Formats: sequence, C-alpha cells, structure tokens
Amino acid sequence: MDDQTALAEDAPVCASPLRRRLWLALGYAAVGLGIAGTVLPLLPTTPFLLLAAGAFAKSSPALRDRLYRDPRFGPLLRDWQSEGAIPRKGKAAALIGMSVSWAIVALTASRPLVPILAGTCMAAVAVYIVTRPSPSRRAPQDAAPDGAAEEDGGNVSALRNEA
Repeated sequence: MDDQTALAEDAPVCASPLRRRLWLALGYAAVGLGIAGTVLPLLPTTPFLLLAAGAFAKSSPALRDRLYRDPRFGPLLRDWQSEGAIPRKGKAAALIGMSVSWAIVALTASRPLVPILAGTCMAAVAVYIVTRPSPSRRAPQDAAPDGAAEEDGGNVSALRNEA
C-alpha cells in the first residue's frame, strides 16, 4: 500500500499468519454484522464497521481502505474518524430503535427491575449519541458534482489533511 492511501494511525499489519487470519476473520464478521444492521432495525451498523476497519488495518489495509471508499458505509466511517460525528438521520434511527426496544422490554418483562436497568443503559447510550456532533460538511466524494471526487482516487488520508 502506498503512502497516499495510508491513514495516519495505521497499525502495522500482523507478522504472524495466524493472528492476521484472526483479525481478517473478525473484520469479515464485523462487516457481515454491519450489513445485517442496515436491514435489521435494532442492530447497529457503524460500530461494527468501525470494528471491521480496525481489524482490517491489522490484517489487510486494502480492505480497510475499501470500506472507507464504499459509497454507503464510507461517509459514516469518514465522518466518525475526522470529527467523531454521527449524522442526524443516524442519531434519530438509533434513538427510535432504542425507544422501541425499551418499550418491548417494558411490556414483556416479568420483573420491574429489568426495564429499569435496560432503560438506564439505553439512556446512557442515548446521551452519548445525542452529544456527538453532526458532520459539519459532507465528504468531498459525496458533495462533488460530475465525478470531481475521483481526482484523488478515493484517497482516505486526503480527508484527514483537509481539516
């Protein structure tokens, strides 16, 4: 991999073939769960993709870069990496999903302590989500007209250098 596509915090690729395969397997499993999260309302997508990106950084930087260039998942990962930001639509989906989940737990729990504990945990996560900033700007690949984003070839590190 050349320096132009490397991220600043690249972890060295594992030298051990066994560890590399384990990181690779974790990355693929996390991508699978992230993809499932796009269609299952209560399964998050972004945390699994962040885990996959981290695992791929240790096993296959090319796969990590492919995640960052993906038209569906790339903007979420780039927003989180550059700003720690969660899009408003994602925040709303997470809060609605947690509310529906808590309502189901509250209606089906046999003991009152269960919804209290679940609600406390969900409230803490909700506070964390709401306090994350929204992306200040769209990534150049998303906003550029007429394919102008292709000038840098999907360079992930270029996004970090702009800020």
